[in-house]
Amino acid sequence: MTTSPDGEPESRDIVAAGPESPRSEVTVAALLVGAAVSAIAFIGVYSVEKFSTQHELMGLTLAASFAFVAAALILLGERVLPSEEVAEDYPEVAAPQEEEEVAKVMEESAAGITRKRLLVGAGGTAGGAIGLAALTPALSLGPWFEVAPLYRTPWRAGRRLVDDEGKPYKAEEIEQETFYTAFPEGSSHRNLGASIVVVRVDPAALMLPPERAGWAPEGILAFSKICPHAACAVALYRKPTYGPTQPGPALVCPCHYSTFDPGKGGEVLFGPAGRPLPQLPLTVDAAGEMRAGGNFSDAIGPSWWGIDMEQPH
Repeated sequence: MTTSPDGEPESRDIVAAGPESPRSEVTVAALLVGAAVSAIAFIGVYSVEKFSTQHELMGLTLAASFAFVAAALILLGERVLPSEEVAEDYPEVAAPQEEEEVAKVMEESAAGITRKRLLVGAGGTAGGAIGLAALTPALSLGPWFEVAPLYRTPWRAGRRLVDDEGKPYKAEEIEQETFYTAFPEGSSHRNLGASIVVVRVDPAALMLPPERAGWAPEGILAFSKICPHAACAVALYRKPTYGPTQPGPALVCPCHYSTFDPGKGGEVLFGPAGRPLPQLPLTVDAAGEMRAGGNFSDAIGPSWWGIDMEQPH
């Protein structure tokens, strides 16, 4: 604190005013807006289940948002905020005058910024968008957001069954005592609801629930490949080698040996699975190709996925 010639106290700036840099301020604001846009894009990608590379896009948009924020902070510190280096020992006890000087340093550091409102607005927008992006995955688990998307699958009425190379299955190619893996045409194979097992049994041996009477044309049945016990892949097919004494055909999960009867709509025969294997309705078109007749009879996956769930679409 100094005294003016007339005896009045005169204030002296502690931090020297730095050069104004409006262009850098606009750039910082633009980077923060880019962070907000990237965070909003993450929310959009997370919410829309139409991308085959959805997980990669989520990672890319979220990383871009953080990268924009990092670049904005670096530029803010280098070009916008004035800096001063002072080397001195820390006092044992802070004096009130020194505390006032620290507060004044903080106040004067922003004195050279010409677009404070722009920067504050851009920073608030970026912070809000990133916070919402971080909160969205947690809220989607419910009960605030609709949880039905967790139980949707890529199967729709009319969608063709194809093998892992994209070749459509024909009904005449499905043989008894053989295990087939199929996917919905045009869908990512990594989708948990995509993979199904297809088998053919003697139509006379079918004992499906009445509401599924038309789900197995020519004795061909399809079920989710995800075991409802612990989400392992149902990868074994038990076929009798001597019909009169051995049990009938069954789908088996190799992890804990849950066994399902395809002729009875995936009913549990043995093992820890708590509910039947979800069945997919099938149809055969005019060209003899296999198509889905709709979605699964129940939500796929472990039983604990379906607590308080809605019926799948």
